[in-house]
Amino acid sequence: MAKVALLVVVCMVAVAVMLTPHADAAISCGQVVTSLTPCINYVRQGGAIPAACCSGIKTLNSQATSTPDRQTACNCIKSAARSISGINFGLASSLPGKCGVNLPYKISPSIDCSTVQ
Repeated sequence: MAKVALLVVVCMVAVAVMLTPHADAAISCGQVVTSLTPCINYVRQGGAIPAACCSGIKTLNSQATSTPDRQTACNCIKSAARSISGINFGLASSLPGKCGVNLPYKISPSIDCSTVQ
């Protein structure tokens, strides 16, 4: 359960990257969690970023192509993050850049997901 929550935090970072708005959300919390699960240990402890983590962030970025998708993913991450302790939000916010994904805003546990575009 803690791994899923941490994964969601990482996902929030990746989801924020999406810039092209479309229609209704087609992404699920399950997809978000699956994409970001490989990032959990890094976000808690640092160290080397697993290749599967960056792959998951890039996959999530390519799946969350609409504003509703990005907002859904953001909310999934925030919800999961509240249920676990030990998340280093500095590490979480740096993940997209370290994986070659650019975000137009700062990742934070207090981000307002309704503003994610």
